Amino acid sequence: MFNTSMSFEDVMFLAQGAWITILVTIISVFLGTIFGIFFGVLRYQVGPWWGAPVTFVLDIFRSIPLLIQLVLVNAFLGIVLRLQISGFTVACGVLTFYTAAYCSEIVRGGIEAVPFTTRRAARSLGLNWFQDMRYIVAPLATRVALPSWIGLALGVMKDSALVYVVQVTELLKSTQILITRLQEPLFLLTIGGLFYFLISFPIARLGGYLEKRWSND
Repeated sequence: MFNTSMSFEDVMFLAQGAWITILVTIISVFLGTIFGIFFGVLRYQVGPWWGAPVTFVLDIFRSIPLLIQLVLVNAFLGIVLRLQISGFTVACGVLTFYTAAYCSEIVRGGIEAVPFTTRRAARSLGLNWFQDMRYIVAPLATRVALPSWIGLALGVMKDSALVYVVQVTELLKSTQILITRLQEPLFLLTIGGLFYFLISFPIARLGGYLEKRWSND
């Protein structure tokens, strides 16, 4: 029989870490998606030349490893600017722009997937730019972009494990603390992996359901 020193309080400690992971993910994906939509539409409308400065900034967030971004931003705010900002806020801010950088590419690709003839027909019927984007482009582009966006959301959830470097005790950090105290690495990592599965599985199933439903419309 398998014996463990893990108590109910330890399970609650992991659950608290899982809640921090969920909270960081929700805030970052929500705000990152809003910024990503804005940047994606902007880059599509202004073209590659005028959108080059925005593209350059977004490429920085896509190119530099997230771990380095977290460390540099936290050090810049705390040491250089001497601002008292919590690690949670830093983590959400960095992950928001990290998400926005990738989401903007997803949005731009979704818009470009809408046939030009469809948009031209909509404009010939008297729709202005806003109406064209709302009633024609948005529904069609969302169907194209949804699978990639779901993958991005799941990726951000897993990447949130790196926020421990800014003193945020999320799920993986909570697991590591218990491993140090209880010395049961395999069992605790299994429990931590189960928590990650329970968080990500509903998101993946929801995305699959929406994709299947829209494909049948």
